[in-house]
Amino acid sequence: MTVILRGHNFKYEIEAVCKLFFPVRSFSFLCLEGSEQYSDPGGDIIVLTREITGESTRLSVFSRLGESSDSLSESISSEAPDFEKACEFILCRLLFMLLRKATGASPEWGMLTGVRPVKLISGLKASGMSDEEICSQLEKNCFVSREKTLLALKTAENQSALISATPKNSVSLYVSIPFCPSRCAYCSFVSQTVAGFYRLMPEYVRRLCEEISLVGEIVRSEGLVLDAVYFGGGTPTSLSAEDLETVMRAVSKSFDLSRLREYTVEAGRPDTVTPEKLRAILDNGGDRISVNPQTLTQSVLDAIGRRHTVEEFFSAYEAAERAGFKRINVDLIAGLPTDSFSGFEKSLRGVLELSPANITVHALSIKRSADLMQGGSETLSAAETSKMIALSNALLSERGYSPYYLYRQKNQLGNQENVGWEIGGTAGVYNVNIMEEIQTVLAVGAGASTKVVSGGKIARFYNPKYPLEYLKKFDETVAARKREAAKKISEALLNDDLNGRAENEEK
Repeated sequence: MTVILRGHNFKYEIEAVCKLFFPVRSFSFLCLEGSEQYSDPGGDIIVLTREITGESTRLSVFSRLGESSDSLSESISSEAPDFEKACEFILCRLLFMLLRKATGASPEWGMLTGVRPVKLISGLKASGMSDEEICSQLEKNCFVSREKTLLALKTAENQSALISATPKNSVSLYVSIPFCPSRCAYCSFVSQTVAGFYRLMPEYVRRLCEEISLVGEIVRSEGLVLDAVYFGGGTPTSLSAEDLETVMRAVSKSFDLSRLREYTVEAGRPDTVTPEKLRAILDNGGDRISVNPQTLTQSVLDAIGRRHTVEEFFSAYEAAERAGFKRINVDLIAGLPTDSFSGFEKSLRGVLELSPANITVHALSIKRSADLMQGGSETLSAAETSKMIALSNALLSERGYSPYYLYRQKNQLGNQENVGWEIGGTAGVYNVNIMEEIQTVLAVGAGASTKVVSGGKIARFYNPKYPLEYLKKFDETVAARKREAAKKISEALLNDDLNGRAENEEK
């Protein structure tokens, strides 16, 4: 599909709106001056034009999809407040209305394309708007369904206690273990198989522990409070029990864990879970893990290249319970290839029989770099995925679970969302902190991104993306970026605005 931008270059948001209706199609963009003409490229085409003529600006969108064509336009004052943003919003809105009419699809999140709708809605609530006013505004201006707005409002309400209890000048620690036993078809994360990186694993563990020590020095020197630790990946339990214990001991040696509210280690692949690794996690302070089947249908597991069995999931979950874990998260994905509504329902009900503290339901996201994208993913049903998500929201609420964090990704089937559900006051601290961007996250390891939150702004410091690159550039890059982050934190503390949204000192 060809998308022509005339008189502007609002490519990012316009492409995001197009992806709401065509999540797996590719787009060719052409940017022209307002009066510049173009040759018809043939095929499907969208033309978005901004014409500034003195005091008035005309914004118009033309679409030709298949044999049908249509257009919409609107004019605003050239002196309108936030003129560029206003033009971008109107063009996106006109485009949304045209594509909704042309395709017959009506995305439940409307034209919202951001990752963090709860953060948006929390801001509206903080401005004094009532829940009803928020629902009405988002429905009228952005075409968001009432159901989705109410879900976001409920999520914001449920996470408010965690946010208000966040210690002042606190940080979270993210530890990146970018290794997996094998690559799942839907995965786009930068990770390597353990077998392929085996000979360099000792060096990775050594350098990771060295970086943990560097970050510990920053936290101590600035008088910060460590609030949450999260081992993610990849699959952290891809490490041997000995290596996992080595890294966790580096954390306990480098940080004061006495005020920690949560310590999570992802054990996402059931085929990596052993009693020795579970014991290592518990003995070194871990109190929350994630064991993720994604589905309880074996044929679907096989189709996505997830090399474990349904029985291995149940065995891993039972082993975690026997070891003493009280907070276990279980992930499911709606919209996996070869799955069905009845299959997803069976998986959801099967997980509910275990009564885990946390259940996270993801709508499948079609990533360009995932193997799935290369294999004809248009056969997946957005409508079926939406039904699955609706079922999970209804059934989990019925069983007493509450949504505590919510986020969205690009190219999610049915324009749906990912929701973390909890029961019994077990909401994941780190998940709320990272998603609502209320707290600085100091991240270590390959591909890790440190985020210094200060006065409502975020400064990001990226580690080298790939494990081998991380090792090669450690002395040159990693330590330098940690020093930059430390300087930014010092500046924020000097201005007394680190974690600006979390004013209450933990008692």
